[in-house]
This record gives sequence, structure tokens and C-alpha cells, in this order.
Amino acid sequence: MDIEQAKTADKGDRRQLPNRRAAETVTFERDNLHYCMTVGSFPDGSPGEIFLNASLSNSLLDVLASDAAIFASIALQFGAPLDVLRHAVKRDARGIAASPIGAALDLIR
Repeated sequence: MDIEQAKTADKGDRRQLPNRRAAETVTFERDNLHYCMTVGSFPDGSPGEIFLNASLSNSLLDVLASDAAIFASIALQFGAPLDVLRHAVKRDARGIAASPIGAALDLIR
């Protein structure tokens, strides 16, 4: 698909969050690194957006965590269930999420 096709492709039904919405900010540690996550909710209380930042501001890890949260947010807004996203991330032999976004999704649940 080229860029022109992407502009004209059917966008589907994306659920928009209201301008004013409930949000919760939490911090957590993963692999001895600190993360700050803010989760914005739809009026029904379900998560609709995730902001995730690593304590190493503007590092590659921070950028990757932020980008993963953007993709998860878009998936949630298009109707992907949180549990589907949680089960899609890589996990170790003990079932613990291997990535910061996986740990964040587990915390939201």
C-alpha cells in the first residue's frame, strides 16, 4: 500500500475520547528502570489511551515505550479488548510480560 492509498483507506470506527476525561497516573519499575504511565478512560471507565515514559528521557527506551503506548491506545480506540493486547505481548517462562508496554498493560487490568 502506498501513502496515497493509506490516505483514502477506510478508517473504520474509531471511538473518540471526550476532551475532558478521567485519568490515572502511576509509576512502576521494570528491570531496575522507572516508568511513568498515565491512562485516560472513556466515560464508561474502560481505558482509551496510554502514555508511557521511561525515566531516561529521550532515550531509545523512552521512545520505544512511548510509541508502543501510542499503538496500544489506537488499538483500544478501534475496539481491541485490553486482554487481547495483554495476551499478544511476549512473556517469559513464568508468564511475566517481557516488555515495558506489557508490564503497563498488566497494571491497567
